[in-house]
Amino acid sequence: MKMMKGMLIALAPAALFSIYLFRLNAVLLIIVGVAAAVASEALYQYISKKPLKINDLSAVVTGLLLALTVSPTLPLYAVAAGSIVGIVIGKQAFGGYGKNILNPALFGRLFIIYAFPGTMSPWLTPIDGLTSATPLQVFREEGTMRPLYDLLIGVIPGSIGETSALLLLIGAVWLIYKKYANWRIPAGVVAAVIIVSLLTGQSILFHLLSGSLILGAFFMATDPITSPKTQPGRYVFGFGVGIIIMAMRLWGWLPEGTTFAIIGMNLLVPLINRYIRLENKKEKKEKKKEKEESG
Repeated sequence: MKMMKGMLIALAPAALFSIYLFRLNAVLLIIVGVAAAVASEALYQYISKKPLKINDLSAVVTGLLLALTVSPTLPLYAVAAGSIVGIVIGKQAFGGYGKNILNPALFGRLFIIYAFPGTMSPWLTPIDGLTSATPLQVFREEGTMRPLYDLLIGVIPGSIGETSALLLLIGAVWLIYKKYANWRIPAGVVAAVIIVSLLTGQSILFHLLSGSLILGAFFMATDPITSPKTQPGRYVFGFGVGIIIMAMRLWGWLPEGTTFAIIGMNLLVPLINRYIRLENKKEKKEKKKEKEESG
């Protein structure tokens, strides 16, 4: 529960800024996303006669994360459905918190993409709400890049919670400082982005600051339940996420691939845990501490 409170604190700046940028749309998406997640978890636990555990705030975090990854124009029924599927199928069907193998919020987002095709668009410019392409869409279609200042501050079209790289990084620093997130995973992501960018002649900062990379790398890929258990494994996991993201951006069918990258690497976690077991006594103590804090 302590870790979930830390996540909410870390996400607060980006969530509040999303409300400033996208007004009522953001408010309703956040409310519906969180309410659907909490209600579906409580109902599932009641029907299955399991102890009610919504007080651990994990469902709140799932609903908020999902809401922050969607377009401001997404219909409310779609975000509600994504939250329900993410909680019921992505989490509770595996046995509940601590037993799921996929990130519930991203599983819900993946469901929205395929169950409600086209609902993620159009994207809107902040405040004035005009239809516009995201920086990664413009880069894919025209080869031009949005100024880095815009990406850092967040005055760009995109998912409601991904726009301001600066506010997300402030939250990320808080998570790492409090040891709610393992820094090795985002370090692996960043390393992969740097290497691929150098090899392909791309702008490193543009790819680091655009899209859902920061939100995904620091707030979702670092989920201790769906990421590797050893420190070397976490480097490998993060590096894999970064490689997939860059491959999708440069050669894939979509301009952004953070969701697919993290879900794909989630599926490989059992193999990573099996073959990468280099763990010393200090790391074992850290893992035990993380487990106590997440409980």
